[in-house]
Amino acid sequence: MQEPAVVKKFRAIGTAEGISFLVLLGVAMPLKYMMDMPKAVTYVGWVHGILFVWYCYMVIETGQALKWKFGRIFLAFLASLLPFGPFLFDRWFLRKGKSALEE
Repeated sequence: MQEPAVVKKFRAIGTAEGISFLVLLGVAMPLKYMMDMPKAVTYVGWVHGILFVWYCYMVIETGQALKWKFGRIFLAFLASLLPFGPFLFDRWFLRKGKSALEE
């Protein structure tokens, strides 16, 4: 089974958004508060913000394309707010094969 193009795009954006969130929390924030380098949060924050909005757009686009129920769409949005959330959502809902994608 080949996954739909919208799922590939959603997974790529989810991975990038998840990584940017972890870099923001694990690298940029410590640099700002421990090393007095506020520009780290400024630049990483901008990148993460753009990826976050793009991820939210892709949740809606993917949800409509695959006819997801409200609960799955809600969990995808919730995943964007939690560290490691997009990775967990990807593992639980996007890698389980065709039946998981169509629910």
